[in-house]
Amino acid sequence: MKGYTGKILDIDLSSGRTGLYDGITDEDRRLFLGGRFLSTRILWDELKHGTEPLSPENILVVMTSPLTATGAPSSSRYDISAKSPLTGAIGHSNSGGDFGIHLKRAGWDGIVVRGRAASPVYIEIEEDDVRIRDAAPIWGMDTQKVQEALGRGGKMVIGPAGENLVKYAIVMSQERSHGRTGLGAVMGSKNLKAIVTRGNRKMELHDPEGFRAHVKQWMERLKNHPATGDFAPRYGTSGFLQILSDRNVMPTKNFNYGTYEDAWKINGQTLASKHLVKNSGCVSCPIRCGRVVRVDGKEVKGPELETLILLGSNLMCNDLEAIIKWNYELDLLGLDTITTGDVLGFAAELNEKGLWQNGIAFGKTDNLSELFRDIAYRRGIGDELAEGVRHLSRKYGGADFAPHVKGLEMAAYEPRGAVGHALGYATANRGGCHLDGGYVVYFEVNGPVTLKPRHHRSKPGWVVFNQNLLAAVSAGGNCIFSSWTSLHPLLFKLQERKILSAVVSLLMTYSWWSIDSLVKLPPFLLRIHLPQLPHTKAIELATGMKMDLGRYMQVGERGFNLERLYNLREGLTGRDDCLPKRFTDVPLVPGKKKTRVFLEKMLPKYYRLRGWGRDGVPGKGRLKKLGLMDFAAPWLETMKIRGRDAGQP
Repeated sequence: MKGYTGKILDIDLSSGRTGLYDGITDEDRRLFLGGRFLSTRILWDELKHGTEPLSPENILVVMTSPLTATGAPSSSRYDISAKSPLTGAIGHSNSGGDFGIHLKRAGWDGIVVRGRAASPVYIEIEEDDVRIRDAAPIWGMDTQKVQEALGRGGKMVIGPAGENLVKYAIVMSQERSHGRTGLGAVMGSKNLKAIVTRGNRKMELHDPEGFRAHVKQWMERLKNHPATGDFAPRYGTSGFLQILSDRNVMPTKNFNYGTYEDAWKINGQTLASKHLVKNSGCVSCPIRCGRVVRVDGKEVKGPELETLILLGSNLMCNDLEAIIKWNYELDLLGLDTITTGDVLGFAAELNEKGLWQNGIAFGKTDNLSELFRDIAYRRGIGDELAEGVRHLSRKYGGADFAPHVKGLEMAAYEPRGAVGHALGYATANRGGCHLDGGYVVYFEVNGPVTLKPRHHRSKPGWVVFNQNLLAAVSAGGNCIFSSWTSLHPLLFKLQERKILSAVVSLLMTYSWWSIDSLVKLPPFLLRIHLPQLPHTKAIELATGMKMDLGRYMQVGERGFNLERLYNLREGLTGRDDCLPKRFTDVPLVPGKKKTRVFLEKMLPKYYRLRGWGRDGVPGKGRLKKLGLMDFAAPWLETMKIRGRDAGQP
């Protein structure tokens, strides 16, 4: 099949053996496309139930997608997956660094890494020449220095946090991070400091001429669209910060509140006017949403929305220069900025309530740089903080206000202000993730026209649809920002006309039955390519496989269900599709009972739309339609038993 190299590298660090992984077929590529879903397919086959995430038995899968290295817009992204040490569930993380492009140019679709080296090593891939090299000279280096030391090529590396098995350690490629689920710790547990790859091979495409013409049109669409051609380049993700605060959806003081009075001091507009040096972006992406700022005279990557909020309002800090500096320091150490902000906010509230005297306080920022280093090196109190929010809540209490789902700390959106997004948090396979959750907040708060943010009945269908769509975009190898063009440019002009905008909002909200119907449509009724979603035609032209909107959405649904099956097999159940009581029991606006998340009203409908039972276990009928019965059959009865009798707090 074109668009793929057809080869996956298999490396056993315990024995030093390298070879080909032969467990993936063209049928698997048709079913799962690439990225996180091909990775999950491998994890399902290779990992035994109950595998300890930081043991040699866990495997790390690096996987590209069919559009990687083809020149398609926003297609430099690649995935890393493993069983997560932070959650014990499926762990995957997507990045826009250049490693995936270099890997495919070296002739490989992906890498499976097994075992544990006896001493620190790194892997060097020069097309078919694969070597495991001594990493003693680079062990201990920060993520920037180690990339410089490794020279040319694509690099993915860990910092001190990964070496010391911090549960939310990241993997870096250039200045882009695999930030979530602690996959840097998995690399560290294998004594694997880095992977570097080089090659000059070009991808073979099914229809090169047609593909180039399609990509040219796609690029123009992105450049001319108000979201991807104006807003994102102008402000990046941080441009949404102020509207989140204005609409009571900005986590403040460990998610106690949704509005921060000093939001204007740390928002994207202030960042752009006072600190932006220039724009940057991923390879082959015309959007250029990345921020370049200065820290200590160096031009470095600026903070994204999540970092500005969770190290800002969440900690009651309005010092933008400090947040910019912390963002850089955390990247060098190899720590996830989202989880770090949540951990410190939760620790500050534990301290404030007298549950754990730890010296961390809201508004106290003079010691944070040193505290980051303590976490990365597991020194003193940092050893506790390195375990994450769920561990701290189990040891010191505060589970009702511990901001995590399934063990993964929540992203920077207050759930009570956008209940569809809250449902996405609760049902996301990797935990409290805004992207796996479907990023429904874009349709509730910060998009051009929005649903009523607290209308519960309309949200399950939107969540299912968005989860499937964004999952397919990821599997195909694109950034989710490339999907913004699915909204017509005229909708962005409605923002200036409040009455028309309000009418459209009501229509979107109360026509919820239409999105529910769309979710349930059989794929053969959607045998079309939408100009607003050029991804499907690009995949067809690149690979030669039949791809259209129906098949594309089914890829997202199929992969999402396979991840669900993996989690069920590992002991998670429908009872884990939950939120802390702060969000379900405590109103965001005091005295207004409707400003909490009525999760119990949304989950049953969400399960029905997905074809799952009341226990959250996918039904046989849905699994057969998705072609997943061969995976699930030996486990279905066990999963149902666990769904009734088990569950994690």
